[in-house]
Amino acid sequence: MIEILKDTKKVPLFFTSDITIGTTSMYADYIFPDTTYLERWEFHGTHPNNTIRVQPVRQPAMSPLVDSCKVYGEEMPLCLESMLLAIAERLGLKGFGRDGFGPVMPFTRPEHFYLKCVANIASGEKGDMVPDASPKEMELFRKARKHLPKTVFDEAKWKTAVGPEWWPKVVYVLNRGGRFMDYEKAYTREQLNVGYKKLVCIYSEKMAKTKDAMTGKYIPGFGTYIPPYQDFLRRPIKDDGYDMILSTYRDITQCKSRTITSPWLRAVMPENFLYINTIDAKRLGLKSGDKAKVVSATNPDGVWDLGNGMKKPMIGKVKVIEGIRPGVVTFPLGYGHWATGAEDFAIDGKTFKGDPKRKAGVHANAAMRLDPVVKNTPLSDPVGASVVFYDTRVKLVKV
Repeated sequence: MIEILKDTKKVPLFFTSDITIGTTSMYADYIFPDTTYLERWEFHGTHPNNTIRVQPVRQPAMSPLVDSCKVYGEEMPLCLESMLLAIAERLGLKGFGRDGFGPVMPFTRPEHFYLKCVANIASGEKGDMVPDASPKEMELFRKARKHLPKTVFDEAKWKTAVGPEWWPKVVYVLNRGGRFMDYEKAYTREQLNVGYKKLVCIYSEKMAKTKDAMTGKYIPGFGTYIPPYQDFLRRPIKDDGYDMILSTYRDITQCKSRTITSPWLRAVMPENFLYINTIDAKRLGLKSGDKAKVVSATNPDGVWDLGNGMKKPMIGKVKVIEGIRPGVVTFPLGYGHWATGAEDFAIDGKTFKGDPKRKAGVHANAAMRLDPVVKNTPLSDPVGASVVFYDTRVKLVKV
């Protein structure tokens, strides 16, 4: 991705919306500010493994840390939504503007969209509409948002977005942070009331009739084992001399790319480690606290080449444990940053100092095996197209 993003012939204009100068947005020509999770709307549906239905609604809880702008004549925070609306206004796109949702139904503010989503939640599916918020609840709703600026919360504009009939029901949902099914409704006797409710195929006719685009052979229509360490033509790859298998996982304290910015989370585990088994530690002459570099057949130097003159070696501290299989090395993601405030950066000639604590640890994804056929793409699952995250052969070199 780095090679592509810095190639102005392939990507002549690259702009993004971000809350930081991140590992991808650092290559952008323009970065538009965005709001954080405490300042924005977001909707998370029920995950298939939940026994009850839930629909949380994330909503603005604090005043935005960004400047405001004017789009369609409306003041609003600088964010992803205002950027998209501004592009729509400039290009005169249909589905936006004064009649965006229909005659005299404007789509000129983010709430015009998001509050309709809340109304959908309030309406339910089978006549299970939520009740209206009581006058006491309406007052609580107003008090809870009195600290928000007019650019974010304007009750008259919010009410207009859904209409007076739906407004008390929308408030009922927002006061509860979403809609959540009663647990006693999860089962009828021993049967789940919330299930997949669709056919689950042991044999998939559609899959069996599909040909692999690279080999021309039919893909199996049933569950089977396909060796993961193959190239795009399904030929086995042998990386002689690379005697460890690399895998990754996420630690609960650093589960997102942005969580490194939290000093409270960093305090729990300031850096990550390269975890290996005792047997491998003895074989390689490594002990806990030693530093090792991760190298692979397609990254024998063991570095991230950032394309801007900087190279970051994939070097981390070793931790020897029994809770990992011999022959495997793993590391938790979320550490070893070079952007997101880890390095110094300049805006309009002013330098902002980076936080070296955000650089701590190792990120070894650049060691993952590239496909020898297509060259710049990692090994991939032939059906789901996901990267093969758990099979790259690597070598640990003591530093």
